[in-house]
Amino acid sequence: MHLTSTFAHADMDLNAVREVSLTINATHLFVYFIPEAPEEAAKLGVTEYGPAYFAFRSAPMGAVPWHVTLAAFYNFSPRSVQAMAGVWDTATPEEWQAARFAAVDRALQRVDVSLAADQIAEARSLIDPVVASADYAGKTLAAANASVPLPADPLVALWQQLTVLREWRGDAHFIVLAANDIGPCDCNVLQTATGHFPEAIARATRLWDDEEVAAATTRLVARGWLNADGTATDAGIAAREQIEVETDEHCAALWMPIGDANVRRLNSLITPIHDAFTAARTYPFRVEMGDTQSADPEAAR
Repeated sequence: MHLTSTFAHADMDLNAVREVSLTINATHLFVYFIPEAPEEAAKLGVTEYGPAYFAFRSAPMGAVPWHVTLAAFYNFSPRSVQAMAGVWDTATPEEWQAARFAAVDRALQRVDVSLAADQIAEARSLIDPVVASADYAGKTLAAANASVPLPADPLVALWQQLTVLREWRGDAHFIVLAANDIGPCDCNVLQTATGHFPEAIARATRLWDDEEVAAATTRLVARGWLNADGTATDAGIAAREQIEVETDEHCAALWMPIGDANVRRLNSLITPIHDAFTAARTYPFRVEMGDTQSADPEAAR
């Protein structure tokens, strides 16, 4: 294994950076599993999950062709993203963004997130300086989301700020993957092999075909990260963790405006969002929080 740390991390506790990153992802994630999202998409004339997913998530970038979304999302196959062709003819990106906020608002009310007004305001006081001072160079999806006007509802507005930082880490992760010569299909195969994402969901949404998955597996076997049967080696598990560490290092400077203690406070403030959606049985797999594993292949099947 040869991975190079490209980014010197700031004077931040990387454990706190990892924890808040996992929690932010978990508090954002419900939007992809709630029934309100396809309902709002249907109002715009799109009833298939794939095109709606790409329209909702890429709407902050404007009416870009599917090729731009493919580049920004990194780990999807071209055939999966190509399904979004024509979505801007059914509704504008601004209408898609408004529909996404409507779905989020309805879902938050349905699961009754236990965040008081003063807690939402405190979370905003911590997250807003991070969003405002972030370096968006090379962070396409994060920058696009940061440009979106915040909705009037305080909790939905907090969710959007969390989305900015969720996409920021994702953008940083793609930079690390590319720097370590781990391509779009390869990273999916490594992620599923190491138990961090259910294979059934990866195959159904990313749409890499058997030949492409086999080729990616061959490349990862050659690196010593997978066995011939596609299971992860100890070196592969270590490589996947090193990729996460390098991403943490890249993200450390992002949190400097508020420091370790406030990062942990933000983490505790936003956790009830994830807890409410978990209690509502929103997810077909366990969502990674702290030291827990995200993948539950039996539940995914």
